[in-house]
Amino acid sequence: MQVLTPRYPKNCLLTVMDRYSAVVQNMEQVVMFPSLLRDLQPSAHGGEAQAGAPSLYNYFTMLKAIRVDVEHGLLPRKEGQGKMAGGGAHEAENEAAETEEGEELLGQLDLEAQFHLHFSSLHHILTHLTLKAQEVTRTYQEITGQAI
Repeated sequence: MQVLTPRYPKNCLLTVMDRYSAVVQNMEQVVMFPSLLRDLQPSAHGGEAQAGAPSLYNYFTMLKAIRVDVEHGLLPRKEGQGKMAGGGAHEAENEAAETEEGEELLGQLDLEAQFHLHFSSLHHILTHLTLKAQEVTRTYQEITGQAI
């Protein structure tokens, strides 16, 4: 039985998501020892390392985690996750005020404009992450002497 995979236009979000998943899967298959990436910094376009940038190991783990979300959807977040103990009540009041202001602002914006903003942002972010996954793979191949 042959399974047909649909072909989407080049700039379709589904194409970008598929491309991201494929590049990260390739990165996972190539990078056999992620610990080799621990102290390596990503290079900027000029060839110099960016100051304060996370290591390639951090990118490797982040890209893998995002791939799971892209392929399987977001898991629901638990209430209060990420909040620190102590000033929780004060933070909750501030968060509620910000939420009310945000909802008022969202009500004023056109839904189509919001959709296009988020859609283009997601497209841009996935494209950027795909390039980072390719950089991690390429750098790992260079340090291990694998053919590119």
